[in-house]
Amino acid sequence: MSIHNRLQQLSEDRRLCSAKGKGATSDHRPLPLRTVGDVLAVLEEQVEALRADDEASALEKSRAVGYLAGIALRAIETNNLAARIEMLEMVLKQRHKDAKP
Repeated sequence: MSIHNRLQQLSEDRRLCSAKGKGATSDHRPLPLRTVGDVLAVLEEQVEALRADDEASALEKSRAVGYLAGIALRAIETNNLAARIEMLEMVLKQRHKDAKP
């Protein structure tokens, strides 16, 4: 089973368990993914779900966690680069203002 399929199955199983525990209501709510923090929170939640899954083998868990960790690392690096670019733009704008007579 591929990592993507396994993650989808875990997500569905978790939703079903939540729905059973709460009667007819479902815990499925839209997740806003607008910031790096939002993405990292979802990834953290999925890693914890994987680690708690008793049906997945150690190999499946390690592959999926490694995949999710790579995504998290890219999100963190992208956020750091965006902050650095923003800082450089501010410095260049300030220099441009200072250079005008």
